[in-house]
Amino acid sequence: MKKGILILGLLMVTVSCSEYQKLLKSEETAPKYAAAEKLYKEGEQEDNKKKLRKALTLLEKIEPEFRGKPQGERLVFMLGDTYYELGDYFNAPFQFERFLQLYPNSQKAEEARYKIASSFYHRSPKFNLDQTDTRKAIEELQVYLNTYPEGEFVSTANDMATDLRIKLEKKAYEIAKQYHHTEFYKAAIASFNNFLADYPGSPFREAAYYYRFDSAYKLAINSFQVLMEERLKSAKEYSVSYKKYYPQGEYLPQMEASLNEIEKKLQNF
Repeated sequence: MKKGILILGLLMVTVSCSEYQKLLKSEETAPKYAAAEKLYKEGEQEDNKKKLRKALTLLEKIEPEFRGKPQGERLVFMLGDTYYELGDYFNAPFQFERFLQLYPNSQKAEEARYKIASSFYHRSPKFNLDQTDTRKAIEELQVYLNTYPEGEFVSTANDMATDLRIKLEKKAYEIAKQYHHTEFYKAAIASFNNFLADYPGSPFREAAYYYRFDSAYKLAINSFQVLMEERLKSAKEYSVSYKKYYPQGEYLPQMEASLNEIEKKLQNF
């Protein structure tokens, strides 16, 4: 019984593949269009990559033949969306941009605009790599949000934008912290100053305030005597900023220990 079912299944797959190959070789566009749409819908609903790839092959073949025809709008969108569903986030935004240029008033325009931004979101790399695609994704998400402030995908788009901004913040914070850890204290202070100015609501803000102080403190205690007093006072000023915003902060015990050392050294002057 099991063997019979298996053989029947294999025969159906073979027939299906044979019909698909005949369809690819056919000169008729109408059957290809119907098959492409069927495979696209089934592949999307079932998350079936094999069907989506078959649909893509057909769509790429017939899309040029329907340009300027009523079916053209549907085909261009399906082509972009098939790339998107297959995880091809390089071809998908290109096709969606083309769709918006050709059919700016389409009912699918909002979805196309969102999926352009979403494609760049998925292309965004880890925080320690080049963030060109991350910035592009934020830009495209903002275009979507500005164009469709009450749109279907607003909540998801806002979540994506938040994720990407945190990634940029983390990169900027880690660069400054790396300067601190490698004892380039002047560069660390400058980087933390920039970070605090650029990202006022960052979750890394408290740590940035502390490590800016710590960089200034370590710069001071490792300075020549002629520079030490001024740098110790500067470090104290940074501690005031930290305490202003974080009076019960996580780094307060370490900071107080360093401030005691600063006071002892200042007495020598």
